[in-house]
Amino acid sequence: MSPDLFVTREVFVPGHEISWTASRSGGPGGQNVNKVSTKVELRFDLFRNRTLSEGVKTRLRALQAGRFDAHGRLVVTCDTTRSQSQNLELAREKLAGMVRAALIAPKRRRPTAPSKSARRKRVEHKRHVGEKKRSRGGGWDDG
Repeated sequence: MSPDLFVTREVFVPGHEISWTASRSGGPGGQNVNKVSTKVELRFDLFRNRTLSEGVKTRLRALQAGRFDAHGRLVVTCDTTRSQSQNLELAREKLAGMVRAALIAPKRRRPTAPSKSARRKRVEHKRHVGEKKRSRGGGWDDG
């Protein structure tokens, strides 16, 4: 069981909702590359979570749609360093950042309409441009 993950002072993810596994990391790594499991896969069971509100869960699902496995768990991987413990901490921080981003509710859009003066100015400008183009025409002789 992992320790609790504190996202902010008020928000945390209980440790029993986070599981992780280690596997061998790809890429260069010297002699240890085929012996030491340093890549960390962190899984967060969003459906079992009781600390996050439904709005936050919905935003997290939308923001990280491609990171969910078949069981509905959010999967975060990290193989940045050659140390399993450092990769675990980086993956936990990555998960905390994702939850922090989902905590911010988007502002509601207020529909706006152009003012009367803006509509009047637009029509006047169109009329002016039309008159300018009309004044250019005619006056040529074919001959």
